[in-house]
Amino acid sequence: MSLDTMEFEVTAVFPGRGITRLRVVADSAEQVAATPALAGGVVVSLKSLGARRATGGKFPLPLFTRQLLALLQAGLTVLEGLETLAAQDKGSVTAQVLDRLIGHLREGLSLSAALQRHPEAFPELYVATVKASERTGDMPEALQRYLVFHEKLAELKKKIVSAAIYPAMLMSVGTLVTLFLLGYVVPRFSLVFADSGREPEGLSSLLFAWGGFINGHALELVIGLAVAGVAIASLLSLPPVRAALARTAWRIPALGERIRLVYLARFYRTSGMLLRAGIPLKTTLGMVADILPAALRDGLRQAVVDIEQGQPFSRAVEGGGLTTPVALRMIAVGERSGQLGDMLESVATFYDEEINRLVDTFTRLFEPLLMTFIGGVIGGIVLLLYMPIFDLAGNFQ
Repeated sequence: MSLDTMEFEVTAVFPGRGITRLRVVADSAEQVAATPALAGGVVVSLKSLGARRATGGKFPLPLFTRQLLALLQAGLTVLEGLETLAAQDKGSVTAQVLDRLIGHLREGLSLSAALQRHPEAFPELYVATVKASERTGDMPEALQRYLVFHEKLAELKKKIVSAAIYPAMLMSVGTLVTLFLLGYVVPRFSLVFADSGREPEGLSSLLFAWGGFINGHALELVIGLAVAGVAIASLLSLPPVRAALARTAWRIPALGERIRLVYLARFYRTSGMLLRAGIPLKTTLGMVADILPAALRDGLRQAVVDIEQGQPFSRAVEGGGLTTPVALRMIAVGERSGQLGDMLESVATFYDEEINRLVDTFTRLFEPLLMTFIGGVIGGIVLLLYMPIFDLAGNFQ
């Protein structure tokens, strides 16, 4: 949804900063002084620059982080960087969020506290990373770590989605071709047998019966399929249904282990990033609980209890079922060397490569099998169509 707003060029006086000229977006001239960007200032003059259309949408967190990082590395302060980005995206949702952040900073809040007031734009993980960097003074490095973290997760997600696109297209095309043959071609062939006075036999008779049914009830079938599609989509959107499907997938030995690796890699990478940012281990584990499925969350709670009782992290995650033989050895080495955060990220990288290899293997095996299956179905339909014709030709001879 989009809303029309007004943009104003404002001259204001701020304590300790003197006279400042800036651009502000507000619904009217009367509301300019109440905008966060002018908090603590006194408006001297304002000039309307006309209407601006604010476009809705999701806050672009990765882009914002990348731009803010570039400005910080160029020597700007956090406040100056936010003001620059807000001026660049005037009238957008991004600018509105940044204006509120600027207002919070001018009220004396830290950046992490300001971000925490906008959970719809800044997740808890992001806020924690910034908060830890405020204690250590390495804000650019923390933002860089978050970007790497986000890019790794996005790359893995893209890999899995890309692997699923081609099989989905094959199944869609195969289904459409099959329906075309059954609903259009088969009924035309049935006219040949009607004129000959003979009826097809065996599987061919079943094929012609299906073709006649589809051709005679095409509209009802289309409506039924549409209703079924909507119903299935609605069911899949329900958390209990999705949880039940997830539990079923976890019970399949080969598939469940692969799903477990995906979540463990994400768990290791997130934990490693937070530990490297200076966040305590117990706090880190509490923050990453939400990224784990229910099947692993109980193990994480048990690991936290074991750590509170004095057990090392490696033994605790092993007892909670949150590790593998390879990961366990690497984590133990990281504990001994005092580089647990770095080692957890190394473990995540190792399993990212393993997951990529599994996805490539699945794609190379599944796509030919799917093509063979679809070809077999279509070829079977064509064969059952022509077998009665061959019989008719033999009788004529």
